[in-house]
Amino acid sequence: MHGTTSSYVIEPTAVPSIPVAGTDKMFPVHRVYCVGRNYAAHAVEMGHDPNKEPPFFFQKNPDNLDTTGEFPYPPASNDVHHEIEMVVALK
Repeated sequence: MHGTTSSYVIEPTAVPSIPVAGTDKMFPVHRVYCVGRNYAAHAVEMGHDPNKEPPFFFQKNPDNLDTTGEFPYPPASNDVHHEIEMVVALK
């Protein structure tokens, strides 16, 4: 039942969330939808055909949200492409 206190048989996971700038509020993140290869020249540069491969995908695990500004990657990586993303948060 919703709205009542009870003990869970299995504890639910915490809701992944990110801070809302300028407030003390958090925004829950349940799904992350992405548009990839939307910049045709970059897709071609990476060896993809922007007209053949679907440009949409989604991030399956929003638990990997990072708001620290860090960009960790394996030290032996030699082909890392950091991108800046735009976020549209829907309520």
